Amino acid sequence: MRTWSASGARGSALVALALVAVALAGVTRHQPLPASTEPALDVGTLPGASPFDPGLRQRLGRAAALIDAQTSPRTRQRTAAGGPRYTNRLILEKSPYLLQHAHNPVDWYPWGDEAFARALHEQRPVLLSIGYSTCHWCHVMEEESFDDEEVAAYLNANYVAIKVDREQRPDLDQTYMAALLAMSGNGGWPMTVWLTPGQQPFFATTYVPPRDGERGVRVGFLTLLRELRGTFADNPLHVAEVAATVTDRVRALAAPPPGEALPDAGLLRRAYAQYAASFDAAHGGFGGAPKFPPPAALQFLLRYHRRTGDEQALRMATRTLDAMADGGIHDQVGGGFHRYATDAAWQVPHFEKMLTDNAQLVAAYADAYQVTHRREYADTARAILDDVDRELGAPDGGFYTAIDADSPAGEGAFYVWTPAEIREALNPGMAEAVLAFYDVRQPGNFGDATILHAPRPLADVADSLGAEAERLRFILSEARRALRERRETRPRPATDDKIVTAWNGLMISAFARAGAALVDAKYVERARKAARFALDQRGADGRLPRSHTRAGGEGSGFADDYADLAAGMLDLYDATSEPEWLRAALELQQTLDEHFRDAERGGFFAVARDAAPTLARFKPVEDSPLPSANAVAAENLLRLAELTGNDALRLHAEETVRGLAAVVEHEPTRAPRMLAVVDWLLDRPREIVIVDSPTQADGRLLGTVRDRFLPNRVLTVVRATDIASRTTLIPLLAGKEAQGGRSTAYVCTRGVCQLPTSDPAELERQLSEIVSLPHDGSSDAD
Repeated sequence: MRTWSASGARGSALVALALVAVALAGVTRHQPLPASTEPALDVGTLPGASPFDPGLRQRLGRAAALIDAQTSPRTRQRTAAGGPRYTNRLILEKSPYLLQHAHNPVDWYPWGDEAFARALHEQRPVLLSIGYSTCHWCHVMEEESFDDEEVAAYLNANYVAIKVDREQRPDLDQTYMAALLAMSGNGGWPMTVWLTPGQQPFFATTYVPPRDGERGVRVGFLTLLRELRGTFADNPLHVAEVAATVTDRVRALAAPPPGEALPDAGLLRRAYAQYAASFDAAHGGFGGAPKFPPPAALQFLLRYHRRTGDEQALRMATRTLDAMADGGIHDQVGGGFHRYATDAAWQVPHFEKMLTDNAQLVAAYADAYQVTHRREYADTARAILDDVDRELGAPDGGFYTAIDADSPAGEGAFYVWTPAEIREALNPGMAEAVLAFYDVRQPGNFGDATILHAPRPLADVADSLGAEAERLRFILSEARRALRERRETRPRPATDDKIVTAWNGLMISAFARAGAALVDAKYVERARKAARFALDQRGADGRLPRSHTRAGGEGSGFADDYADLAAGMLDLYDATSEPEWLRAALELQQTLDEHFRDAERGGFFAVARDAAPTLARFKPVEDSPLPSANAVAAENLLRLAELTGNDALRLHAEETVRGLAAVVEHEPTRAPRMLAVVDWLLDRPREIVIVDSPTQADGRLLGTVRDRFLPNRVLTVVRATDIASRTTLIPLLAGKEAQGGRSTAYVCTRGVCQLPTSDPAELERQLSEIVSLPHDGSSDAD
């Protein structure tokens, strides 16, 4: 969260009313509830609101009885018997985030026609709150304001209140985040936006404390509600003008003009210069606190180092990876990474764990391992994957979304340790090693406790303890296992157990890529399991759901769902050479093209063309912090073009990049995944085929490929007897053979191959040829 400053709230409260028809916007369709014989809770009458009609009241009560039996209601508003005093419409939803707010005294609606129709009919402004289930400050605002009867009473009597899960509706999140940034210059969650009945924003902020003066903020949420409601009623024409201006700005951002040419090497050099200018040489990363892990930026720097030989690019990447791995942002006991660090040195994290962050960090550490062959990077990648599988792995194969920042015993309580707790959990030798290596002391760096971190190299700590480095490494490994077991006895933070399609695509990529790079079959098999689950969620028409919960699929897929899952399929094909994954990638790309492509101006819209219209239809290009669907789709197209020999796919990728080039050129470091695509276009991508004899495979050839950092390449491994059956799918296999009955490697560019070889040293020589990044901005790739 970036906290909104209320110092100019009164002067900035330009509020508006646009009396326009409600745009159709994704009506929520509820699953039928069990028969009326099910017991129903008394849902109460919400303060300041009219009573629910009897039919809705009964539905809410039956749903509450079922859901509250599984999950304790999150509210301090209780009856004498201890049950929740209030229940609102969100009890009918599937989103874990919306269900967290189902017992607020606020008369919440999900996003949809019903809410906006009521706002238009009653001439009320709309209060839109966007957040997600593991967001710390979302929880704070809920407890302080949305669970407060006085706040709720005013809100219910004067507004129509809508709650949105940003993870299920990334389109709405992007739209209103653009409005927030346009109005305030700062963004974050919870996002709090005042809308007209026509969905147009006229004021926006993030977290606001409930009352004036609290948390050092002059104007609190209740005062804002009153002032903005008054302005809405008293000055509707001015308000309409402001809302229209903000809406025009958002729509302009959503549909940028296409570029006239593909970006050249100058773009990559400017991006590198910008990263270098903001690099924190002392602690790694870019800029100051708070610090978010920048995996895509680090991967770009590794690419840049490969193409230019610039050692500073490599140092920036490795310094950051080292500092993050050693810092408190890294769960030293569990293995995964927290959301961000509140300080510049990566010491004190915001304790939330996101599937997306960890997926992208696995890729960054695996890439760094291929570049440097440093064991620590392989170990970190493995630790992340093991933690994700253990903590976020779903039994049916998918991956859950996130683990909450807040523990029942307080923020961070699940993760921190005192010296006494360490000594109680471990034998004396282990305890002393942990206390020394992770700098656990009294008092600690988080109140009386310590967030484990590794401020000194392992070899230095080993020397101070009079131990061998490898022996200390083993002791720490065993200690972490024991501490994990002890930690499991603590009250756990909540897990958001919805399975988001796009985010599962990212994690499938992580398991497949790391499994291949680290030569660990168990990770590849985990990717297979998740891939089968994700593909099984497709409908008969090939369409994907946005997410999957215990109640089934939820919402229509967005562009990133198709792009990220297709990328996962391509990475799984790269790791296995099993044709089913390549076929799945082609099918997903075809569906993406059919429903999301802008054939006139290039690129892909975030939402399908048959989706209900909203305020704006964005073409995502910035990584914020998830990779943009357009960058991932463009890279997928380039990989598919190399594998299938279909040059139309490469032209389609170029069209996508050209369509968004103006945005990337303007702020290149905001789109590092698109920079990777530009790097591919300026390179001579390799098509690598290894043909094994029917009876024997020479793993040395495949090992030679896996051992190198070759980001712009495709790989197929095939037995000679399977070539005929796969040539239709992969034409570049035609004419390839295992010469002399020995495994044979072919390194090709656009179908033109170097001499085939069975010698790993010769293959290494062929792969070591690098197309340097041109200095004049032109391309050497053609």
